[in-house]
Amino acid sequence: MKRPFAYVAGTGHSVPKRAVSNDDIAAMGLDTNDEWIFERTGIRQRYICGEGESLASLSAEASRQAMARAGVQPGEIDTIILGTASPDHLLPATAVEVQTLLGCGRAAAFDLAAACSGFLYGMIVGESLIANGSAETVLVIGAEKLSAIVDWTDRNTCILFADGAGAAVLRRQRTGGQKGILSSYMRSDGALAELLWRPAGGGAEPFSPEVHDARRQYVRMAGREVFKHAVRSMAEATDRALDAAKLTAADIDLLIPHQANVRIIEATAKHAGISMDKVFVNVDRFGNTSAASIPIALNDAMQQGRIKEGMHVMFVAFGAGFTWGSLVVRF
Repeated sequence: MKRPFAYVAGTGHSVPKRAVSNDDIAAMGLDTNDEWIFERTGIRQRYICGEGESLASLSAEASRQAMARAGVQPGEIDTIILGTASPDHLLPATAVEVQTLLGCGRAAAFDLAAACSGFLYGMIVGESLIANGSAETVLVIGAEKLSAIVDWTDRNTCILFADGAGAAVLRRQRTGGQKGILSSYMRSDGALAELLWRPAGGGAEPFSPEVHDARRQYVRMAGREVFKHAVRSMAEATDRALDAAKLTAADIDLLIPHQANVRIIEATAKHAGISMDKVFVNVDRFGNTSAASIPIALNDAMQQGRIKEGMHVMFVAFGAGFTWGSLVVRF
């Protein structure tokens, strides 16, 4: 079977009302400041949920935008895939709540857990459902409420992570169509899971008042080690996606990487042979929103006019697990 099977018909994104600057973070009493954070991460601000803002509400708003731009009605959605590492509830999936909020009564809906790679994994699964005839129209969401699982006394993590949601509608590409997903790649390595993880919060540790420590439910990260593996894995993923699409770096009009921090982005672009003027960066405004970062950046790029018809756009991500993946899409 010959690609493309599916194309991106519409995109959207949503963030909380409250923007939190680096100065706001420093004012919490942490030993940090705007210059220190920006120099190491490229982040100036991030959005954090307030009262009444949930993963489901952010996801629903991003999805409404994507569906409107795609010209898709709720009844046309066959499947909803929500990539997240911070669901509103462990049971049931947040995706079913989003389904209800959107009125997509005939859709199957499920969460997908691949951390920062969640949206790309979701796109690959969505394309597969379309390719095998199980769906015509798939709504893929990447969303996080990381403020709920971050230790706000740990400057190594709380300065990075943020909340938000992005969405894309995938539709079947009819015979002869040229736009759509040209190649994809995904991999994982669970041997290094404890470099970026939440030690507790699931069912692995029975609750015990004697040993319970609330901080074990927060994200823990070995930053330097994660950086090295992120650059290496994202470099591999860009190579694989280009090879599968039978393209070279010169053919890529725009690279949209996971917005982890600007140093990882620069290192990935350098390996791929793509100049920074062809790399989309908005980590300065949104921080690291994990699974939401690529769909937020995609919609941001679309709204800025950075993506035009006929362009080749490459996406690449790396996240806890470890997981990593890439896509090449012709718009």
